[in-house]
Amino acid sequence: MRGKAIRQSWSSKSKLGLPAFVFACSVFFVAGFYGSSLLPQDVSGLRARARFLESVSDGRDYAPLPRGETGDDSFFSIPFQVLSWEPRALYFPNFATAEQCQSITKMAKAGLKPSTLALRKGETAENTKGIRTSSGMFISASEDKTGTLAIIEETIARVTMLPRENGEAFNVLRYEIGQRYNSHYDAFSPIEYGPQKSQRVASFLLYLSDVEEGGETMFPYENGMNMDGTYDFKKCVGLKVKPRQGDGLLFYSLLPNGTIDPTSLHGSCPVIKGEKWVATKWIRDRVQDD
Repeated sequence: MRGKAIRQSWSSKSKLGLPAFVFACSVFFVAGFYGSSLLPQDVSGLRARARFLESVSDGRDYAPLPRGETGDDSFFSIPFQVLSWEPRALYFPNFATAEQCQSITKMAKAGLKPSTLALRKGETAENTKGIRTSSGMFISASEDKTGTLAIIEETIARVTMLPRENGEAFNVLRYEIGQRYNSHYDAFSPIEYGPQKSQRVASFLLYLSDVEEGGETMFPYENGMNMDGTYDFKKCVGLKVKPRQGDGLLFYSLLPNGTIDPTSLHGSCPVIKGEKWVATKWIRDRVQDD
């Protein structure tokens, strides 16, 4: 009986004729598609997933173009994700290997000292205590006998298109539980700091360790947020980037017209659990002494 009922059902459909049947299926498909788009959907997992730049092959081979004396003879592929246009911030997954990160951390451990601040007019080490509580040290690529920093520095130059010679020495930092860096600018306003011989154009942060909880790099003014004059510089709000070993974060402190980008304000949230290691490369608009 069951089989007969099925056959009868199909027979009744077949009387519609093939064109009418196809048309009916199309109507139901379109209705289902648009109807599902109107229902609430949980997209948090999709938003959390990084979207990387991908190269899609169309079956053609691309030969490198004739290059200038300083150009490359082959293609480079470095995945990245645009995190923000205000400020201009880009994320680079797996920018360095775990071995490279461990090598830099090992070099820095013996020379760590309490981090200091560039002081504005009227500021002293005493009245700025607590703004930056990490420990760190500076090391240039020329001081690294393993060659690790030279490789990292060269790759940073490629992704920023800013010459290696314009970069300051690496500032390797360690943040322990509770340590932080309140929101600040990497560029120096001449009004607050006096005349500048050169200006910081961009900053590249290479995360040398994972952090179990806290320690995010945050941009409280991202896309104009919190800019009404009431923002507490100690608050950890806005766009947050979680440290992951080997990943890189690039952001620009200057706008294309050379003025300081007000949305490039950033800080380091307190470490809640674990330890944060990061190597910072500040890149200026002029060649720096090694």
